[in-house]
Amino acid sequence: MTIQAPSKETREAYQAKVQAQLDKIDAQLKEYQAKADQAKAEAAVSYHSNVEELMANRDAAERKLEELRNASEAAWQDVQNGFESAWNELARSFEKATAQFNR
Repeated sequence: MTIQAPSKETREAYQAKVQAQLDKIDAQLKEYQAKADQAKAEAAVSYHSNVEELMANRDAAERKLEELRNASEAAWQDVQNGFESAWNELARSFEKATAQFNR
């Protein structure tokens, strides 16, 4: 049994959904950066560390999204799996930072 690759429309819809989520995260990152900038010195170090981790994980997810955009139809599923892994790491980092910033 052969597994069919997703259609171009399915891939484009997925990519658009992910881009919208990245845009939302960008907005939240700006908010967190502002909070980190306003925090007292000791808390600021921790906030900035969390923001840096978030930004690195966000950038990794965006690189994987770009790979997804450029993947051939045959390789798309494998690249999507790599993206999902990067996305899950970003989500875990974001939950951790959100908990700290909302204290």
